[in-house]
Amino acid sequence: MVRRKPCGKWKSPAGAIAVLLLIAIIYFLTEIPEEESGRDSPTKTGEQIPADAPAEGLVPVELVRTIDGDTIKIRYEGKEQNVRYLLIDTPETNHPQLGKQPFGERAKDRNRELLANGEVAIEFDIGQRTDKYGRLLAYVYVDGESIQEKLLEEGLARVGYVYPPSIRHLERFEQAENRAKDKGIGIWSIEDYATDRGFDAGKAEQAGKNREEADQAGPFANCKELRAVHPDGVKRGHPAYSERLDGDRDGMACEAS
Repeated sequence: MVRRKPCGKWKSPAGAIAVLLLIAIIYFLTEIPEEESGRDSPTKTGEQIPADAPAEGLVPVELVRTIDGDTIKIRYEGKEQNVRYLLIDTPETNHPQLGKQPFGERAKDRNRELLANGEVAIEFDIGQRTDKYGRLLAYVYVDGESIQEKLLEEGLARVGYVYPPSIRHLERFEQAENRAKDKGIGIWSIEDYATDRGFDAGKAEQAGKNREEADQAGPFANCKELRAVHPDGVKRGHPAYSERLDGDRDGMACEAS
């Protein structure tokens, strides 16, 4: 009986196994679904999603306290942690260098008020979850409603600190900000106060002086109104002076009798 010699490439069982493993690896690599590769996923590339898209992955948390307009302290995973609101910036309330900025206290009070009216939850984006100070970076909700969007809508915050890929709700936030701008409310009531870099306290201070001067200048309907601002009356040449209010034509309007 004549024995046949085995084919050369199958002389070793280990060689046969190696070939089969190579074929299996090539098969699985070519069969990965496109959606799993991340090529078409907006959240993988950092692209924005539609403005009307709902929040995803809300995590219920316990509110500990409100720190300011864009920062809160919560109990998360068994410990207290600070949360910095993603994609918005509100004026400071007690900053070491910037001090207290206009609308800072109002933003803080409104933030506290909104958070007190329901169940608090946070939503993470696909970027980093903490900043250099160790604060969580998240979107914050009460009963499913966005706190960030509400503050923007009411002119108490600006869109800021935009760092892709954490831009999930950027489009809807920009729309809310634009509505407040169009109305000229809150931080947008002071010309050039809100900037791309933050808030210009100098602009706010000058605007305050302008309003004060306007209040002092009038016009006043009668001497009662004028004396409420200028108890001793005003001399000719003063912005609030009016001959109509200078009954005796002595150059002094609404002087005390």
